[in-house]
Amino acid sequence: MTSVCTYCGVGCEIEAIVENNRVTKIKPVKNGISSGGELCIKGRYGFEFLNNRLKEHLISYEFIKKNAEKMPFELQVRLANLYEWDERFYKAPLNLALDIAAWKLKYIIEKHSPKSIAAIGGARTNIESAWLFQHFARNILKTPHVDNCARVCHSPSLSGLKMSIGEGASSVDFDSIFDAETIFVIGSNTTEAHPMVASRIIKAKKRGAKLIVVDVREIPLMKFADISVILPFESNLLFLNAIAKEMIERDLIDKDFINKRCVKFDEYKELMLNDKYDKRFFEKLKGFEKIKEQIEEIAKLITKKTIFAWGLGVTEHIDGTEAVNAISNLAMMSGNFAKGAGVLPLRGQNNVQGACDVGCLPYFLPDYIRPDEEHIGLMTPDVIDEILNGNIKAIINMGEDILHIHPNQNKIHKAFEELEFLMVMEVMPNEITKRADIVFAVKSAYEKSGVYVNAERRLHLSTPLVKSSLPDDWEVVKELANRFGSTLKYEKSEDVFEDCKKEVGRFRGASYERLKQKPLQWPIKEDGSDSPVLHLEKFSTSDGKGHFHYHKYHLRGEVEDILKGKKRWWLNTGRALPQYNNSAQTKPSEKLTSKYDDDILLVNEIHKNEISQKVKLRSKYGESAELKVKFTDKVRPYTLYTTFHFAKNKINYLFGDEADHKVKTARFKAVEVEIINL
Repeated sequence: MTSVCTYCGVGCEIEAIVENNRVTKIKPVKNGISSGGELCIKGRYGFEFLNNRLKEHLISYEFIKKNAEKMPFELQVRLANLYEWDERFYKAPLNLALDIAAWKLKYIIEKHSPKSIAAIGGARTNIESAWLFQHFARNILKTPHVDNCARVCHSPSLSGLKMSIGEGASSVDFDSIFDAETIFVIGSNTTEAHPMVASRIIKAKKRGAKLIVVDVREIPLMKFADISVILPFESNLLFLNAIAKEMIERDLIDKDFINKRCVKFDEYKELMLNDKYDKRFFEKLKGFEKIKEQIEEIAKLITKKTIFAWGLGVTEHIDGTEAVNAISNLAMMSGNFAKGAGVLPLRGQNNVQGACDVGCLPYFLPDYIRPDEEHIGLMTPDVIDEILNGNIKAIINMGEDILHIHPNQNKIHKAFEELEFLMVMEVMPNEITKRADIVFAVKSAYEKSGVYVNAERRLHLSTPLVKSSLPDDWEVVKELANRFGSTLKYEKSEDVFEDCKKEVGRFRGASYERLKQKPLQWPIKEDGSDSPVLHLEKFSTSDGKGHFHYHKYHLRGEVEDILKGKKRWWLNTGRALPQYNNSAQTKPSEKLTSKYDDDILLVNEIHKNEISQKVKLRSKYGESAELKVKFTDKVRPYTLYTTFHFAKNKINYLFGDEADHKVKTARFKAVEVEIINL
């Protein structure tokens, strides 16, 4: 049985050995296009969740206690079909759960308004479900409040790229890495977060490509780098602008490309040449003086055919959009939009690209059509605020553990206590299912058909590895919609996909039949031909030109501390290879958990005499649980690193509302903390 991996945005093709409707082994597809014929440890062993998943639809005792008397008599009578399940939930038949959910949503709309409901999710399921989810919210419930977990990851990539080149996605396929002369990786621990992309980068390096790796700590990919740059926290924009200024001053720019393909360069150039934060500024930063010479070398290297790749180390900052746009400026300035050259945002979730493509965003309809102002909804952080303000009363959630992976968890938990209704569609028990009023157990990617869009814009058709009697997310949504008077007649996911294509032009030439033969990269023409590389002749902006934008760096955080000789503890977070996101699907695997079973706090070894083996962290927003400490030389003095995989550790309680200025992606990569020795 072949399908597509359910984890990161690489979208690796997988082959499963199945016995008695149980997956016993997963191995790579030898000619896998996205995987390159390889799999990481999660792809190989991360299937045990299938034996530990949610199997029943659940309704909380508390919800029934509060709502039973308000229900119509015909629903009250059917409550006898509920059976005690555990200390919090009844087990419910699917139709009863659907009828109660539909009744409650209608009740809230009548009592308050359609805009008192928000719909959040879509990046972990197929595009059929994501498209129908936003369609249900916008066109049936009549709420504009639709969002997905791109809000906490790559929304700044969409924002930053769209303003310059008109398309907020990768311009190249993964195999273009082999055609690049220079590979520039910034803010991506690629070997841990996107292993099969890292594999290509390492192979390309061995074949002769130059490799530049930039991060705030030493990461494994740096072992292969020609230039490894360790930056102070929150200095991406400072660094990227300094490279741009160096290129302009040294006349390392591609003038022909700029003149023919771009606009607003002269204005950008003037502002950049007057920017005081250039390569010489790094000489003022003790411990970072050599970055000046590294900038000089990098400016020369990226005049060659270059792919710029980045991850959440760029986007999860208050200037994430601006930093992404600065990367785009470098790519345009160097003429690097061609085969083996371009931009490659490394998306984190298996379908976060697809969820955005089909309109699971408050400010874009399907195919990135901008709605009129009155139909622009709230971003998730604003939804949380409006719950606390009493204006949002209900959340419909599809596969997004908001009570774990989002920032400012003290605030979010307080907000969710105020909700009148929380409906969740999920595969695994997690923090949000614990708080839900109604939980619909739905099929996982390994139990259903559907299309997923990976980080290179490639549509993969997933096929079920095992049989399940549970509904897909879209089936739950369809049934709810029909209880609101719709007449949706979808019988299979392919039916939904065909309707989705009518609104998403970039998918137009795709079909299940074609995707069975080969995964395709959008935009896909009517004849089925796809687009491995974008922007070869013109950009996707309204005028077809690349638009330069200047963004000033604002002094703050660790950089300001260094200038003042101030010592504060700064925390940075990320992923570990064996676990994934909230770890709900990876924890059940003994092989994965044996490799990494808890979040570990990395501390520089010079602090051994002042930091104990177990600590808590405290910020002005909240406090972590007890954390084990590992002393290492991989992080710098007074900087800390940990993962956020295990909810019990409360890592995301440490982060507040500081976020990207434009799209409110959380500032997960830098927060000041206090260490409490235990």
